[in-house]
Amino acid sequence: MTRSPSTPAARAAEIPLALPEIGAQEEDAVIAVMRSGELAMGEQVAALEEAWAEYCGVANAVFMANGTLALEAVLHTLGLGPGDEVITVSFSFTATVSAILRVGASPVLVDVGEDDFCIDPNLVEAAVTPRTRAIMPVHLYGLPADMDPLRATATKHGLALIEDAAQAIGARYRGRSVGGLGTAAVFSLYATKAITSGEGGMVTTDDGQIARRLRLFRNQGMETRHRHVELGTNLRPTEIAAAMARPQLARIDVRTSRRRQNAARLSAGLTDQAVPRVPEGREHAWHQYTLRLASGRDQIADHLRERGIGTGIYYRLPIHRQPFIRRHLPDLRWESLLTTDRLASEVLSLPVRASLGDAEVDAIVQAVRDVTSHHAA
Repeated sequence: MTRSPSTPAARAAEIPLALPEIGAQEEDAVIAVMRSGELAMGEQVAALEEAWAEYCGVANAVFMANGTLALEAVLHTLGLGPGDEVITVSFSFTATVSAILRVGASPVLVDVGEDDFCIDPNLVEAAVTPRTRAIMPVHLYGLPADMDPLRATATKHGLALIEDAAQAIGARYRGRSVGGLGTAAVFSLYATKAITSGEGGMVTTDDGQIARRLRLFRNQGMETRHRHVELGTNLRPTEIAAAMARPQLARIDVRTSRRRQNAARLSAGLTDQAVPRVPEGREHAWHQYTLRLASGRDQIADHLRERGIGTGIYYRLPIHRQPFIRRHLPDLRWESLLTTDRLASEVLSLPVRASLGDAEVDAIVQAVRDVTSHHAA
């Protein structure tokens, strides 16, 4: 989501924000699948699901065509529909809320915390009503939400707890991997994610019945060939997608460790900036490294681009201000989302990907220091 250059002098980033890290292992795996003739769900999908479940410490993982559809499938499988409410946030990608609306349920948007950009547990408890069926925290930028108080609220009121972990593979909360902290979790394997299959979504859960229904739903409700026991649809992933993702999952800890090193180096060099914080007990996956700039954010982004540094703004227009939302939530009170609005006007993400070397990270630090110093002057 890098901004378009505002002047003719702006140029393409020499250090881009995102860059898919795909190598010979992925290429060889994809070619092997193409030559095998087995292109739809098969051994590669099953092997990826088994490895992903093991990595997250859960009993089941279900691979689907993309993350948005996977999120919808979870809500559908849990039986959510008209009259039901799901408590979540506006400071996220639109799919977080659109998935709720697509199953006919109503999103209840609460604000996020100043320090972690994640859902505020205190506001969740206050938002519970007799219609509430689920809580959906977003592990934004790869930082886990504060799950213990959310789990306590979910248990107290008998609610499902669904992790939107689209950006958070590799993150941990109090020693446990995200993906195993609630009723179910959804990951994205989109092109810019730490593990990519181009498109793809993975659901993790310890509930065998939820996993069974997800598998039925993604495959036209088909239990055995030509025997359809439930109404379903086609969310099937390809063998090519699974083959591409498997080598990346095998080295995700190495990549995450490098991202953490890069993030630490950025923070050490940007001591004059409002750098991201990592609360105690949480381990950040650093899908994004996001500064807060009190003023001049867009101009600073333009100047960094001119110096060859890619940036991104996630999310410039939060969900509650998207054009479509008023048609679905006409009574939404924007004044209850003040922190979300403030963050949307201040955040700027810098490159932190695992393929960056120390010299590139240092170049980013120097560019930010130069540009922000000039802007302040």
